[in-house]
Amino acid sequence: MIEIKELDISEIELAYPIVNQLRTHLSLEEYVDLVKIMKPQGYQIICLYENGEIVSYAGIAILTNLYYGEHIWVYELVTDEAKRSKGYGKLLLSHIEKYAKNNSLNCVALSSGLQKEEAHRFYENAMDYDKASYVFKKNLL
Repeated sequence: MIEIKELDISEIELAYPIVNQLRTHLSLEEYVDLVKIMKPQGYQIICLYENGEIVSYAGIAILTNLYYGEHIWVYELVTDEAKRSKGYGKLLLSHIEKYAKNNSLNCVALSSGLQKEEAHRFYENAMDYDKASYVFKKNLL
């Protein structure tokens, strides 16, 4: 049985094994602390469950800016390595897109690391996303 639902703050630790496959630099404590800071800023965790087990994780927020207007930003989208290529990521991202449409948001946008070529093929080919820009960053610490 497949189910998609938002995690409550009390459930966030349950998703750590999945999100840690993408955010490998974060300890459980760092993850929990950051989510507790991000939640009041609009961060939501949406998970796809298969038979009661979390198999896909999305960290999202509704944002507004001058170039996308009001939109959903996907900070994280990851499926358990052992469960990939079964359509779970597509189901979860499609759920997010439907939510955006139902709430009259302009688009769903995300950033993906340059080394994530398989993810890029997924976004462009399976999900029909356009490569709209490059993201630049400068480390200061």
